[in-house]
Amino acid sequence: MDISSSNNAFTIKPQKAVGLHRFLCMQGGDDDGSYAKNSQAPASAITLCKPLLLTAIQSMKLFFNNKDEADSVRIADLGCGTGYNTLATTDMIVESLKQRYLKECGFKPEFEVFYSDLPSNDFNYLFQSLNALFSDKKTRPYYVAGVPGSFYHRLFPKGKLHIAVSLSALHWLSQIPEVVLDKRSGAWNKGRAWIDGAKKEVAEAYAKQSEKDLDEFLKCRKEEIAIGGMLFILMGGRPGSCPPENQLGDPDSRAKHPFTDSMDQAWQDLVAEGLIEEETRDMFNIPAYMRSMEEVERGMKRCGGFEIEKMEYRRIVEHSEEKQKEWMRDPVSYGRAKTNMLRAALRPILQAHLGPYLSDQFFNRFEKRVSSDLNLLHKTCFYGVIVVFAIRI
Repeated sequence: MDISSSNNAFTIKPQKAVGLHRFLCMQGGDDDGSYAKNSQAPASAITLCKPLLLTAIQSMKLFFNNKDEADSVRIADLGCGTGYNTLATTDMIVESLKQRYLKECGFKPEFEVFYSDLPSNDFNYLFQSLNALFSDKKTRPYYVAGVPGSFYHRLFPKGKLHIAVSLSALHWLSQIPEVVLDKRSGAWNKGRAWIDGAKKEVAEAYAKQSEKDLDEFLKCRKEEIAIGGMLFILMGGRPGSCPPENQLGDPDSRAKHPFTDSMDQAWQDLVAEGLIEEETRDMFNIPAYMRSMEEVERGMKRCGGFEIEKMEYRRIVEHSEEKQKEWMRDPVSYGRAKTNMLRAALRPILQAHLGPYLSDQFFNRFEKRVSSDLNLLHKTCFYGVIVVFAIRI
């Protein structure tokens, strides 16, 4: 990255985008800006879909009915991230399956759990958390391995997985559409970091990339999951009545979502202060897309090999009424909490774009914007999610 200094200000000359797989990950570690400390929204989504996941586990095929012929049951968490959410989910899956086997077959097989994410993921912290979770047990209830790699590519041998789950990950795209980064294109996303509220050409470019990515994801899972196995997905989503340029569904959610107004204002602050050029701002786009259920269903039909057992769209409130009242008394703490959430999700890709110093300056501007806008605290923000459970046929 080319950085020059003039009048105590830094200017970054944008370069061509490089593969997101090199740095698209949640912030590792366990400090205040880490994903482990700021994953309440995914945790709420997982809690909401837990009954459906348990129902799916109870209704899926049991692969080994004879103790003498039993192999290990293999479970993969795709886009696992770090922290408690992934560990609690896989522990619940293993325990539920174990009880089914004991009740229906009179024995319990061995279990293998594969935690998979991009190589940039903080696997060290994940496995440290795993050790802490089972520190009081002589043996772990399952065998564990880490599998680095993109879930848009093959990760496992053919037909070897019995359960694959992807929780709060599949709305992240493999790349920014090239036309969005081309200022000669009608899809040039000038002045915005994301697509909610953007012009139709930008949203269409993201929708096209989303369709391609979903096809690749499903094609790989079709190869990896054994016949009768289960695919369970929880991802960011939008109502079917909303076009792609309306990713969030309602004006209050749009105003309060960290990817929208406050972020665009923070970018503009850096431009106005002479810290970055406009082009540097315009070359940054967030690689996320909230699909509709119709888009997911079409992707499943294009791929074949899966039968959707259940699919739902649900809305999740961003935080409790008690937390909102607490933050109304202390808007600064609200701004800090919202900024930590943003750091957890975007610090690695922001640092790759701006470098450490300017990315810190960006987060400082974002925190000031959020803390000073008291109207935000009186709005209720919802996150939309799609939950889908499908059987490999």
